[in-house]
Amino acid sequence: MAPPILKLDEISLSFGGTPLLAGASLQVEPGERICLVGRNGSGKSTLLKIAAGMVEPQSGEIFRHPSSTIRYLEQAPDFEGFATVAAYAEAGLGPGDDHYRVTYLLSHLGLTGEEDPKTLSGGEARRAALARVLAPEPDILLLDEPTNHLDLPTIEWLEDELTRSRSALVVISHDRRFLEKVSNATVWLDRGTSRRLDRGFAHFEAWRDQVLEAEELEQHKLGKAIEREEHWLRYGVTARRKRNMRRLGELHDMRARFRGHKGPQGTVQATLSDAQESGKLVIEAEKVTKRYGERTIVAPFSMRVHRGDCIGFVGPNGAGKTTLLKILTGQLAPDSGTVKLGTNLEIATLDQRREDLNPDETLAHYLTDGRGDNLIVNGEQRHVTGYMKEFLFQPEQARTPIRNLSGGERARLMLARILSRPTNLLILDEPTNDLDIETLDLLQEIVAGFAGTVILVSHDRDFLDRTVTSTIAPADPEAPDGRWIEYAGGYSDMMAQRRGAIEERRKAEKTEKAKVDDAPAAKAADKGKGKLSYKQKFALENLPKEMERAEAEIAKREEKMADPTLFTKDPATFNRLAAEMETLRADLTRMEEEWLELEMLREELEG
Repeated sequence: MAPPILKLDEISLSFGGTPLLAGASLQVEPGERICLVGRNGSGKSTLLKIAAGMVEPQSGEIFRHPSSTIRYLEQAPDFEGFATVAAYAEAGLGPGDDHYRVTYLLSHLGLTGEEDPKTLSGGEARRAALARVLAPEPDILLLDEPTNHLDLPTIEWLEDELTRSRSALVVISHDRRFLEKVSNATVWLDRGTSRRLDRGFAHFEAWRDQVLEAEELEQHKLGKAIEREEHWLRYGVTARRKRNMRRLGELHDMRARFRGHKGPQGTVQATLSDAQESGKLVIEAEKVTKRYGERTIVAPFSMRVHRGDCIGFVGPNGAGKTTLLKILTGQLAPDSGTVKLGTNLEIATLDQRREDLNPDETLAHYLTDGRGDNLIVNGEQRHVTGYMKEFLFQPEQARTPIRNLSGGERARLMLARILSRPTNLLILDEPTNDLDIETLDLLQEIVAGFAGTVILVSHDRDFLDRTVTSTIAPADPEAPDGRWIEYAGGYSDMMAQRRGAIEERRKAEKTEKAKVDDAPAAKAADKGKGKLSYKQKFALENLPKEMERAEAEIAKREEKMADPTLFTKDPATFNRLAAEMETLRADLTRMEEEWLELEMLREELEG
């Protein structure tokens, strides 16, 4: 086993009251890929900041290998003092680091580098921050929610980039599929302490459940042992004659352990408040379009949404998902076409920007709309502190300003408000941002069991697969042109249907090509010539030479790309060679097929 390059041991930290961290540990070895998991507020981000040297713990030991480099991805990057995104990203490089790496990363992240940091959207800011921490290829990467605000193509690219990277990795994320792809070890932060599983996230949830079951069984055994000892204390003959002080002390210790045991943090318990049933037809859109300047956001698009449907929108950032969603829900007028909303609609919306939150408002005021200490949930009057407990907020937080909440707590608060309102049409725009995995599980159950209609925008593949009945995506995800297609099922179903459509198109193109290629031969046969044309003879004689040249060119590029330092030293050349090889191989395949067809035709004609 390689020695650790980062080790946190018995880390403790408290901000008053219950300690946030109470003996947590984290050990990172070269090349290791660890996912750090735990409930919102369990201290994951704080532990990552301690590892990065940004926060000092109150006690515990920290070891960082002197020669190791560490880069930390901040939730809110600071662009102060940087005129361009490229300048910001290059500031993360160390002596001897390759500046071409910044250009490569910005290009793949959809940025030119010339952008003004002051004008960046949330997704663009996250991409710039990723370029800054990935560029130096550090020994240790500490990533806090790297997929937030990223679209699916970028998330999938990031998965591949991290898989190829030599850096050790500690990552916090709510995206199950992302964690499954990039991790080979799991550290679970729970009630201030940490547990480690030397397997990736795919095995975490089953292991966690086993740990909690064993813990519950141990508590049950301890309770029974206390009952036996108390019985002895009261009725034991020896005990009445002379107290056994050692045994009595052990009983006091057992009682203290039993009372002091903190079970796992509770789960969110909530259901949607049902409104009056909507009409059977919820939304009918007929040939709606939308343009901004020269750009088409929605080409003529038609669809019907029926009561009980759960529809997901996917696509790259800027493709127009939120625009189309607003058109369908009547928040934005189309340039042409019509949208009809059904009857008896009660709409509740969770906005991705959390714009509904006033940072100076208290939690209780936000949940009750300022109407005292009570609210109506499913027709019943509830006290706000009791309702807050169902969403893991403490009663003393009722008078806390929203500005003091973490990102995950804000998302949970908005979810609490939405679920208290009667609704039969639920609009969720990026609902999974900042939610922990357990709260995501609850949201999935609510959406799946909701009797009304749900329309959601999400980049979370696992969430989409578990909830939606159909998926709407751009016809061309690489270059959205306003055309949208509805696919049956979730994200994985959509990808399977796309692959099937691509295969069918390729077969059709190949069949059409074969017809075109066979036409001269058929024409010659019809005329009774019984021989190849001059053009066919020339191709038959010269194609082998052209194939040899193509093979030689491919071999040259393979030899250059075999240099393990090429990508690091000159990524632009590496990418150019890879593109040239792909073109050469496609040409070689085409020439081989053409030569084989001509050779078969020659044999047939010579008979």
